[in-house]
Amino acid sequence: MKKVVISNKVHTEVIELLEKNFEVISNQNDKPLTYEKLKFLCKDAHGVMVFMPDRIDKNFLDNSKNLEIISGALRGFDNIDLEECIKRNIKFTMIPDLLASPTAELTLGLLIGLSRNLLIGDEYVRSEKFKGWEPKFFSNGIEGKNVCLLGMGKLGVEVARKIKGFNVKLFYHDLQKLDSIDEQQLNTKYLELNDLFEKADYLVILLPLKNDTYHFINFENILKIKKNCLLINTSRGSVVDESAIAQAINSGHIGGYASDVFEFEDLSIKDRPKKINQELLNLKDKTFFTPHLGSAVDEVRLFIELEAAQNIINFLYH
Repeated sequence: MKKVVISNKVHTEVIELLEKNFEVISNQNDKPLTYEKLKFLCKDAHGVMVFMPDRIDKNFLDNSKNLEIISGALRGFDNIDLEECIKRNIKFTMIPDLLASPTAELTLGLLIGLSRNLLIGDEYVRSEKFKGWEPKFFSNGIEGKNVCLLGMGKLGVEVARKIKGFNVKLFYHDLQKLDSIDEQQLNTKYLELNDLFEKADYLVILLPLKNDTYHFINFENILKIKKNCLLINTSRGSVVDESAIAQAINSGHIGGYASDVFEFEDLSIKDRPKKINQELLNLKDKTFFTPHLGSAVDEVRLFIELEAAQNIINFLYH
């Protein structure tokens, strides 16, 4: 019987599905397996289900002589060495479609939360300073404002669909322009990159992490962005330079930053920071952070895990 390893906690239905055909080794703890522990478990495995915290590199694959498939319960692949997988004829699969909608929901939550001072207001109420209405915590809101999407892949399209009801002026930039019918349906307009930066009241960062997008939002590009713009990032942490963001907020150039993703998470970056930029964390009145909750909807996670499991079954059970 072939062996399948599951690196992170999953629903019991997923384990039961795989156990019909395979020997299953599953990590049912809340903490992810370490790189070394997962590598050890996979030394004789035929399949492995991986998640965002996992790193699959040449060293890992050299140790996994029987490995035939890596099934990602995720939508990105920057932590997976695809070239080494191809050399070994190891199949890699991922789940790009199911994650877009819940991540788009969270994107709007971060955008509204940052723009309407929700965290500051919540803290004020809990401090027992609130004694009734006061002229405090005014914001610009989002209705009628320029919301600019940097990236228009599946996630960008979902954000565009969900934000239509807020009566914003929606613009986007992507290497691949939408056709005119899609632009009309999404009520959005394409802009060149610098024009997008100059127009943005809200800049939503939706880029995949690649060599040419690493620290794409850096000192140079931040200076091109409209003053007091609010930035929202639900793509990958290392698409932005967190240090540059902190300095731009402190200088008054950027109005605030909300993010669900952080540089230290991106295992493919060898010299990544070990933690979130402290200066950024200290800017409590200008930031809004969540712990990578993009797809953290229970029903959605189950569907993602089941699809990842089915990919293993379809490939190995033939």
